[in-house]
Amino acid sequence: MVFRDVLCYSLIAGTATILGSYLVLKNEAWAKKNSVFLIGFAAGVMLALAFLHLIPESLEICADAVLYVFVGFLVFYLLQQVVMFHPCHDEACRVHRLGLLSSLGLIFHSLLDGVAIAVGFETAWSLGVLTTLAVLFHEIPEGITITGILVHSGAKKKSVILYSLAVAAATPLGAVGSYFFIKNFSPWILGMLLAVTAGSFVYLAAADLLPETHREHNRANILFFSAGIALIFLVGRFMH
Repeated sequence: MVFRDVLCYSLIAGTATILGSYLVLKNEAWAKKNSVFLIGFAAGVMLALAFLHLIPESLEICADAVLYVFVGFLVFYLLQQVVMFHPCHDEACRVHRLGLLSSLGLIFHSLLDGVAIAVGFETAWSLGVLTTLAVLFHEIPEGITITGILVHSGAKKKSVILYSLAVAAATPLGAVGSYFFIKNFSPWILGMLLAVTAGSFVYLAAADLLPETHREHNRANILFFSAGIALIFLVGRFMH
């Protein structure tokens, strides 16, 4: 049952990048204009999941969970500085950032998203579903951003589609691949991985997503951010 859940939900999450790419290819102007609302919503989802579910759950099974939250935050900061691509919505985004290193970085990011989903389901079904939601909602704006820049850089439509498929496939690959290792881990290691996942979500939301919402002074951003928090809170209460 757990393996089927990991496979199905990671496939659903993996389609988020493709959805973001489709929105750009279908209507680029609309996607770029409204992606900031998705970013705010995703930030709310990720922060709520980290503080309301992942961290409390990890503290129950790992005494050093707070330390590993910090480790997860630092690891994603270093990855961001070296290889990972982050959303941006102005002319400061340059084409050279779309080189091989950035492409591999985003694929690696999606692999880690898959690992997070597998860890969630191995801990509890409800936690797996909530983690999937967080991954899904933050991958959509990333798909919009990267596809928009690829289009502006002159990339052919076929290349953009293939790139999106590669990033999308990385999530279920990471989930299924890690599942066979995680199921044999001790509870302490699962707690550590939950904490690291929480740290990564806090970093992505606070350092990557929320700053993008500040670029556009639109009070609707507050509503979408709050809606993301409310979704995780309500779904969590319903599942428990």
